[in-house]
Amino acid sequence: MKKILLLSDTHSHIDVTILKYVNQADEIWHAGDIGDLIVTDTIKKLKPLRGVYGNIDDNQARMEFPLHNRFMCEGVDVWITHIGGYPGKYSPNIKDEIAVNPPKLFICGHSHILKVIFDKKNNLLHMNPGAAGKSGFHQVRTMLRFVIDGDKIKDLEIIEIGKK
Repeated sequence: MKKILLLSDTHSHIDVTILKYVNQADEIWHAGDIGDLIVTDTIKKLKPLRGVYGNIDDNQARMEFPLHNRFMCEGVDVWITHIGGYPGKYSPNIKDEIAVNPPKLFICGHSHILKVIFDKKNNLLHMNPGAAGKSGFHQVRTMLRFVIDGDKIKDLEIIEIGKK
């Protein structure tokens, strides 16, 4: 069983509230637009981190993190990317791979809009944690927390970390 904290779009922002939730998780997953690598370096000192780079990330972030990160967590096939779209409206460079080889859990960021949708057509769970940072049009900073237990994704929680 693994407790996962999922965040995205930090845009160089990390604070004690985010770190409180980091400390409660087993692994941290970052869905891109990290900004300054101080964010991920701080997290990595505390917990294992998996991530991808986003469209605002510089060459340093792109050298450290991939565009797509696909891996197994316990019995769950996970795919994280920054710009992925949504069920029925996946990004063109994503939709063919999802149709041929769908993961069980597809995660993206970019929109700053928290959404969790079950894609019936591709039999996968889509998550976007919204934005944990202070840059962007969103009004409330958000993250997601959940548990992966064997091949089950459960105990999903929305974390609102306050107004930006």
